[in-house]
Amino acid sequence: MTQTISLSDRAYQAIRRDILTCRMMPGALVTESELMERYLLGKSTCRLALARLSHEYLIESRPRKGYRIAPITLQDVEEIFTLRAQLEPLAARLAVGKVDIGLLKQLEADCRVEVAAPLSTRIDIFMNANKRFHLAIAEAAGNQHLLRTLSTLMDEMSRLVALGFNVQQTKPEIRHDHNAMIQAFEEQDRKRVEFIARRHIETFQAMTLEKIYATLTTGGTLLPIQHRSLGR
Repeated sequence: MTQTISLSDRAYQAIRRDILTCRMMPGALVTESELMERYLLGKSTCRLALARLSHEYLIESRPRKGYRIAPITLQDVEEIFTLRAQLEPLAARLAVGKVDIGLLKQLEADCRVEVAAPLSTRIDIFMNANKRFHLAIAEAAGNQHLLRTLSTLMDEMSRLVALGFNVQQTKPEIRHDHNAMIQAFEEQDRKRVEFIARRHIETFQAMTLEKIYATLTTGGTLLPIQHRSLGR
């Protein structure tokens, strides 16, 4: 049983990574047999992984059809950025005087590392470093519920970035916001830290939406507009 759990963990991580990076596109239909062949999985291992992904609302079971990769909706985009714009300034304010400045400087440098790799890989590297930067601030805030919520939001953000920037073949740029935030942390200026955190989210929202709409226009499709039921 221990081996089965270990295998399902690896399967879950592999499928989840491909969903978050849009290697499996939002709205795509997949079957168990396709996933078993693609990831070299047994049936029980595959089903355990799919159950976890379904619990996270990354896939949806479609009776007699298999599974659908959760679509990205206009409502998703709005809700993710709305929550980040409220929660990250709060986390930043709470982290003043507590966050490890040296760690933030290293993570900011990691965001700018350039490697000889395909663009999709470079975007993945950037997004991972960017997530660690923001979560280091949230962790320093000392509120575990806030940290868990922001971690989930950052994962969902990965799909938005992949859908927009990956398809448009351009890497996200954060310009100087991280360094400005680090300086405000060094000065222990709570108001400025909050302001920069909010501005950073709002700027990134505009950039991401621009790329997402360009992707949808190029692909000849529309971003689905739908309201989720309370049961979601």
